[in-house]
Amino acid sequence: MDTATDLNAYAAKMRALTEEGTDLEVDVRFVDMLCSRAATILDIGCGIGNAVHGLRFRGHNAYGIDPTEAVLQVAAELHDPAWFRPISATEISVDNLVRAELPVAYDAILLSGNVPAFLSPAEFSTCFALLGELLRPQGALILGTTSALRGGPKDQDEASKTTELLLTHRYADWHLNPFSDDSPWSVSVFARTETREFPQTPDGKFILGR
Repeated sequence: MDTATDLNAYAAKMRALTEEGTDLEVDVRFVDMLCSRAATILDIGCGIGNAVHGLRFRGHNAYGIDPTEAVLQVAAELHDPAWFRPISATEISVDNLVRAELPVAYDAILLSGNVPAFLSPAEFSTCFALLGELLRPQGALILGTTSALRGGPKDQDEASKTTELLLTHRYADWHLNPFSDDSPWSVSVFARTETREFPQTPDGKFILGR
């Protein structure tokens, strides 16, 4: 089976899951929890757009980029095509985002679905550094990857050393289960500061007086 057939089959599979009502938004709920309201969010390797749609439904200004025509066509059919652009992770730059009429500053950037595994070490390191520059001061870079593959936790930690980003959280899944060296999957959150503040967002804390 060639690559084009593979991608077409993947697009068809994901369309069928979406149309069947399968819950494909566990990453959406995780990202939504990390963000203030009406956040600007970029989903890299957005596929057929489920995460972008879920974040838009929750009131965020979310956009998705993906280099694959087959999945972007499905994304445009299922959702608003204005949310998506044909850009790969290696093509991300301020100039390219401007040309695509996308924001150049984000409250959160999502790099999930094993996208890092398809980048070379040099590409991943360069991409990681650039994404850090696109984040606003309180922004977060969220990566969901297979732990043992290229672009997993070890590569992320190495790439972060040349940036201002700090690892603030790492989990074994989107449900906050603790990560260990044996965890097959990882969800990592990087930010410029370990404590992120959202002064304009209700925080759900009602502290009682003594």
